[in-house]
Amino acid sequence: MTQSFAPQHMVTRFAPSPTGRLHIGHGWSALMAMDMARAAGGAFRLRIEDIDAARSRPEHVAGIVEDLQWLGVAWDGEIVFQSERLGQYDAALERLRQMGLLYPCFCTRADIQAQWTASASAPHGPEGAVYPGMCRALTESERARRIAAGEPHAWRIDMAMAAAKAGPLRWTALPFPPGDGPGQDIPAEPLAAGDVVLARKDAPASYHLSCTLDDAAMGVTHVLRGDDLFAATHVHRVIQALLGLPAPAYVHHPLLAGTDGKRLAKRSGSIGLADLRAEGADPAQLAGDLRAGRFPVGISLERA
Repeated sequence: MTQSFAPQHMVTRFAPSPTGRLHIGHGWSALMAMDMARAAGGAFRLRIEDIDAARSRPEHVAGIVEDLQWLGVAWDGEIVFQSERLGQYDAALERLRQMGLLYPCFCTRADIQAQWTASASAPHGPEGAVYPGMCRALTESERARRIAAGEPHAWRIDMAMAAAKAGPLRWTALPFPPGDGPGQDIPAEPLAAGDVVLARKDAPASYHLSCTLDDAAMGVTHVLRGDDLFAATHVHRVIQALLGLPAPAYVHHPLLAGTDGKRLAKRSGSIGLADLRAEGADPAQLAGDLRAGRFPVGISLERA
């Protein structure tokens, strides 16, 4: 199924987390998202996903802006900060609670791991083992008692109930590189992800919820992101349907991997844009190389 938009309607975005400096893979993704919008005469937006208060740092926000500007990435409008949208996340969670689709989960990671270990056939989804559902069967009185007692808990969505309420859904997967042929009409299969977390004590909204709400609020029509988030799109499609949000089209690109074959990550000391700048790299040449799919020695494309 081919999906097209009038040029002035196309809006793309880049949405990094300020938990470290950008590496070359981030720069590549940002350039592609910007170029996609510019080619259609649309808008390119920047969102800072700083909802993780424990790991987000103001200096990393400044570093992200500096890195992007150095590489020649320019965005439209004001930067959107997730930390300024907590009320919207709370309101969405309350709507889902009122639908009877959320339940508190008191399980620790150790509890879940023990359940997986004890099970001869722990259910697995695209992102690994899924939550076994121990807290789903708790009675309302038991849930209320444990919440009143101050037990730490997360809020999970009952995915079977959510999928049934939303009904059959589909989403549009556009090819990579963008514009390289027609898109595909993909049936949404959220059950494979299990009862994902939508909020916890240290995160007022999970990636699944915040990303979905933010893209809608920013008018994003095309989401360009890594292959590792392909499976998440099935979950996001259900949330969109439940909350009456529009569904953008999605482009999932390969990840960049280092010499060890592992995907580039901030925490692994991958090639950083700040490092390249310090070494005297020419940003225009680097941007041209990235656009042409030419990467530094030791960097390669990998499908998730």
